[in-house]
Amino acid sequence: MYDYSHGVGSFQAPAPIPVPTPPTHRHRRHTVHRLAHNDPVNDPVLAFAALLTPEGRALLDEVRGTDPAKELAVATRLRREHPADLVSAALGQARLRQRAAAAKFAPEDADRMFFTPNGFEQSTRASVATYRARRLLDLGATSVADLCCGIGGDAIALARAGVRVLAVDRDPLTVAVARANAEALGLADLIEVREADVTDVDTSAYDAVFVDPARRGGRGRIFDPEAYSPPLSWAIGAATAAPLAALKIAPGVPHEAIPATAEAEWVSDGGDVKEAVLWFGTGVRPGAVRATLLPGPRVLHGRGLPDPEARSVGRYLYEPDGAVIRAHLVAEVAEEVGGGLIDETIAYVTADELRPTAYASAYEITDQLPFGVKKLKAVLRERGVGVLTVKKRGSAVEPEELRKKVKPQGPNSATVFLTRVAGAPTMLIGRPV
Repeated sequence: MYDYSHGVGSFQAPAPIPVPTPPTHRHRRHTVHRLAHNDPVNDPVLAFAALLTPEGRALLDEVRGTDPAKELAVATRLRREHPADLVSAALGQARLRQRAAAAKFAPEDADRMFFTPNGFEQSTRASVATYRARRLLDLGATSVADLCCGIGGDAIALARAGVRVLAVDRDPLTVAVARANAEALGLADLIEVREADVTDVDTSAYDAVFVDPARRGGRGRIFDPEAYSPPLSWAIGAATAAPLAALKIAPGVPHEAIPATAEAEWVSDGGDVKEAVLWFGTGVRPGAVRATLLPGPRVLHGRGLPDPEARSVGRYLYEPDGAVIRAHLVAEVAEEVGGGLIDETIAYVTADELRPTAYASAYEITDQLPFGVKKLKAVLRERGVGVLTVKKRGSAVEPEELRKKVKPQGPNSATVFLTRVAGAPTMLIGRPV
């Protein structure tokens, strides 16, 4: 098993869990906060509905693109003519739309869509949803039951691919937002949004099922798949009962928790690992593994290769894409570039020759040094390095702390890898090629 610590911090893979147990029929919960006398103004569904009125839509247009630093002044002015709650809701939507346009959705879509804070956080990035919708369509799906649909991001991508969608969620506010999004983007004819417990929905009339269990709770991310809502065991049962199914899970799920009957796919977008998906009914051999890199897509299929051997550091270092590492396909990359590992526990591949690969970033290594801040500082000063990229894997040192200590100055740039080589803390200095 490779060390996954990397980037500007470290990530610790969750501890292994047992294979999911039979369904417990838990499901997505929601809480509606009301005043003691149940004042309807505090009903979030009614508050959201107010945004869909002519007054609400006019306010949304007026606050579009509001600078966060000027929100207070804008709110003070608007509350002279509009209800305070409606002004707050409109400004909240403006903030969420700006975040959505920056991170997940095309600006022209985000500017028309509606969001909740949790719905935005849990929504699928549009590029990933579009890829999955295309794959479902290519596999023959013309109708899909989208269970735990959230604000409708996946349903939108499916409908745009020409697929008829039943979008189901139990939370009334989420359902209202998903329905508003389907209408706002002109897809209401293809998307039926239904408020229901997904465990009660009959999906037999649909070609495929897509399940996206909630993986966040009141305390943040949920790492135990049986604590998903609905739990992974129920979702697997629903997926295996369908002729074709895709089940979205966290990318850090232990491989031993994946059913032997599923095809497992890890997806990254722009180098960031976004999700893992369990596929059923695709016709691909059970137990198959793949890493899909977006944009592209570029797909690396697992061939069951043994872990590559460790060797001395060569002229080139390859950093496999995160989806490749999560899919345990580093051996496939090592074979492609004719390399080996710098350490048997570290997912960096080294080779003497440069061979292009779509599944890893390549660097030319100029220096290999035992870890030491003073030595690194001296080398960087000698080379005139002012732009320093710090990467880590298998090191407890925080990149930002190291950057503060070495104080890089000069016109040149370099990348330093904080890692282990043959078990020893090591610094590798190089540049992208």
